[in-house]
Amino acid sequence: MRVIYAGLIAHGSTVLRFPLSLASNIVASNAIVIQPPIIAESRIKMFSNLADIHPLMPDAASVAAIIIAALVADIFLKEYLKRGIVKYARSTKTTWDDAIVDHRVIHRLAQLLPAIIIYWGIDLIPSLPPEFDLVIRNAVFVYMSLILVLTVNYLLNAFNSIYEQRPNAKQRPIKGFIQLVQIFVWVVGSILVVSIILRQSPTIFLSGLGAMTAVTMLVFKDTISSLVASIQLSAQDMVRVGDWIEMPAFGADGDVVDVELHLVRVQNWDKTISTIPTYRLISDSFKNWRGMSESGGRRIKRSLYFDTATIGFLSEQRQQKLKQVELLKPYLAHKESELQLANSTVTSSEEDVINRRKLTNIGTMRAYIYNYLKQRTDIHKDMTLLVRHLSPTSEGLPIEIYCFTTTTEWGVYEDIQADIFDHIMAIAPEFDLKIYQKPAGGDVKAVLESID
Repeated sequence: MRVIYAGLIAHGSTVLRFPLSLASNIVASNAIVIQPPIIAESRIKMFSNLADIHPLMPDAASVAAIIIAALVADIFLKEYLKRGIVKYARSTKTTWDDAIVDHRVIHRLAQLLPAIIIYWGIDLIPSLPPEFDLVIRNAVFVYMSLILVLTVNYLLNAFNSIYEQRPNAKQRPIKGFIQLVQIFVWVVGSILVVSIILRQSPTIFLSGLGAMTAVTMLVFKDTISSLVASIQLSAQDMVRVGDWIEMPAFGADGDVVDVELHLVRVQNWDKTISTIPTYRLISDSFKNWRGMSESGGRRIKRSLYFDTATIGFLSEQRQQKLKQVELLKPYLAHKESELQLANSTVTSSEEDVINRRKLTNIGTMRAYIYNYLKQRTDIHKDMTLLVRHLSPTSEGLPIEIYCFTTTTEWGVYEDIQADIFDHIMAIAPEFDLKIYQKPAGGDVKAVLESID
């Protein structure tokens, strides 16, 4: 008589495991007797023959068959299926399948089949105790749960990569939201794994989260703050990948290279990386140079200090020489008419510098600089252009140049700015002007030699 209990068949001295789902009918006669289908009968007969050789032979054969089947499935998926999918994805014109392959989503999914074979193959081990059966099944189920969580996370990363290929991806980055979903997936996966290990319903742990709200908010304070900050940054379009930002509090001065849930990474101009907590971009102030880049012009705002001792009226000889300068011809002609009209009512002689209006070298120099900037093709004509006096200092009279270049490229911008000021410093002596410079060793030596 075969006695069946919880899927076990006692056949003589050998205990054979048998899945209850294979039973065709159950008849009660002093014990529970199952009349299995043909497949089950052949399986039991095979195990009985192996048991006659050695009591452990059915178990060893079953374990070997499960391991071999799992290895064959793993090798088949790695060598043939995955390679075929990867080759097909590379051959297509679309890019979304390449992103899925690059983020190893298929590789993670392929790891599920060997685990499934082991999970369902445990029934083939004849004398496996129910306790071991439960432990092995739970371990395999935990493994499959972790693989599923990793697969979902890799799939989300692939989705982010696909989204970043869109033209407006830098304007509306979603990496922070992707990371938030990944955190949620990990939390759900962790609850599922713990519930499997403790053999409790996941709803018990989910209901317990309500009572732990305060602790959860304390532990995930930065995450919650960063989530709110990410939403605000995205909704208000405050920061994009590629923006040049300055935030001295964190030593950040460079291009934004990544916007995540918790951090914003900035590559500084010296190629170092500064990390800024996302919520600090909301609570603190920072400078974003995106407006400059989008305007198509970059500002030049720099001053030159002229020695006040060299500032004076233009002599008649100097005026005649400057009239030969093409950039000054319209200015000097206009000023000459204006001064003649203003001085027509003055009866004093031409040498009267008090009552008569006369041209100054610094004023003519300002006009020259303005016209010089206007005729340059690399200075923006549709943006502000000023050449103005600032308040005199102990170092001289500052003349500030305020204009915009037609490019925002850093290297080209610096070349344009240097070229402008090189020219101004070189042309100043033509107006009997000197650029202020603090006395150096050569100046002191010249004074001492003149005294001797």
